[in-house]
Amino acid sequence: MTPLVQVKRLHISPVKALTQSRVTIRATQRSFWTTRSNLEAVSLDGLDTSKGDRQRIVILGSGWAGYVLAQRLCSKYQTVVISPRSYFVFTPLLNSTAVGTLEFRTALEPVRSRRKPNVEFIQGWADDVDFGRKTVTIEESVVDQRQGKAVTDADPYRHSSLTDMKMEKFGRRRQGKRFEVDYDKLVVAVGCYSQTFGIKGVKESAYFMKDVGDARRIRKRVLECFEIASLPTTSERLREQLLRFAIIGGGPTGMEFAAELSDLVHDDLSKIYPHLVSSVRITVHDVAPKVLSMFDDKLSQYAMKIFSRQGITIKTNSHVEELRRGLPHTNGDGSMEDVADAQGCYTLTTAEDGDVGIGMCVWSTGIMMNPFITRALRKTHGFPSSSAVIASGVPAEQLPRQDWMIEKNPKTSAIIVDDKLRVQLRSQTTSTTRNPSQDSQKPASAATLTDVFALGDNATIRDHNLPATAQTASQQAIWLAKRLNAGDLESHHFTFKNMGIMAYVGDWRGIVEPGGNKAPDISGRAAWLIWRGAYLTKSVSWRNKILIPTYWLLNWLFGRDITRF
Repeated sequence: MTPLVQVKRLHISPVKALTQSRVTIRATQRSFWTTRSNLEAVSLDGLDTSKGDRQRIVILGSGWAGYVLAQRLCSKYQTVVISPRSYFVFTPLLNSTAVGTLEFRTALEPVRSRRKPNVEFIQGWADDVDFGRKTVTIEESVVDQRQGKAVTDADPYRHSSLTDMKMEKFGRRRQGKRFEVDYDKLVVAVGCYSQTFGIKGVKESAYFMKDVGDARRIRKRVLECFEIASLPTTSERLREQLLRFAIIGGGPTGMEFAAELSDLVHDDLSKIYPHLVSSVRITVHDVAPKVLSMFDDKLSQYAMKIFSRQGITIKTNSHVEELRRGLPHTNGDGSMEDVADAQGCYTLTTAEDGDVGIGMCVWSTGIMMNPFITRALRKTHGFPSSSAVIASGVPAEQLPRQDWMIEKNPKTSAIIVDDKLRVQLRSQTTSTTRNPSQDSQKPASAATLTDVFALGDNATIRDHNLPATAQTASQQAIWLAKRLNAGDLESHHFTFKNMGIMAYVGDWRGIVEPGGNKAPDISGRAAWLIWRGAYLTKSVSWRNKILIPTYWLLNWLFGRDITRF
């Protein structure tokens, strides 16, 4: 049998393919057997040729930070975006697309565009970064069943077929080819995953709201619940449980979806399923004592009043314990009808209410750090002397072990950056000097990577607690692009400007808390107009700036699209 070889890296130049190798997966560090076709070297000659004498800026991620930065960088750089997703999602509009107020296309922007020919794109997962050699290891992911769906596990691979499950059972995994991309400057903007807190059944049974594929699944499920409930063969018990919708999370995303769902039910589905509307129950669960806690108390109370008027139930201090498929257990032996009914609904278990049958559970409880940040980006493979400068402590050459770590926030595991958004390094907590006569230990050394930046949810500025929002990521990307284009990064520092927060609460009403201390809070129809106007103006392309108001008008005239596909 051919002996195993641990693959460290793949060269761009053609190399002799390995017959069998063991490759470590990016974040989980699990090893699987792979075949020769997965390890063949690839050529980036075309990319290198188009680069010319320009600097190459590699951006990991196509979210708010990565996409906005790529669009703002000028043509004096070769901009290369590397992401498993070939598009940018305008996340504030996902709730509207999930209920048919807008079409899915209006929330998307392609990374490749005729408007920005200087932006190159490679669809793949970032596996590792060698800061000394200034290379990023990529695994291709064009044919990826996970694209368009929220990732919730520490292992980004999710089973898409029985074949994949069998491959993992025997220690094998279908993987893409791996290759390396050189960079002159690197921007880490990979974002975060959906937080499930390890609650049993959530990853398997909940519906998330992170990507356009999630919104499509939610729209399909809502309409599916009404169609099943309208069948004459559906029992009364199942009908009641199918029309119960649970939203977990009392932040703006969860509350806005509850409002959008309520509008869908009362404005459109009430005319199509008039006999079912009285059975619809929408409930928002939150573990905190108050929903929309980031808003002023007056605005929060106004939102609660509107929700109550629409029949939406708010349950605070609610602790979810489990989510599973099937009806709640009523006795030890269920009838055949119960067994059949169980295939169409879910059971939500909370510490306060016990088992409750529901038709759908939308999960919107926050974010967890991307495993690429927590595990793959841990060490620097030695001190990257070509791009790092010592900020404090002893020089790197005086350390016996040049085992440098990327500095992380101890609570969130986010990368710590300085006020110029540059990644910070540190040596081991203590380090012994090379002089054997000295037994004392030197304090830890710190360094700054001058050509590596981190933006968005996966980064935090030292001694600053900025909100993990699209507003923060967008401002960081705009600032960094401006400084890189002007070439004056060293003489400026990033400053966050709070532009305020807003949320839709249903029935054409909203709440807006402006960023300025002197600006008054706004609620009602005026806030709703501001909410819609802000999202319309923030849309990137003129195509979507035209499509969004067009769909608003069409749906106002003819109703929402309730096609289930």
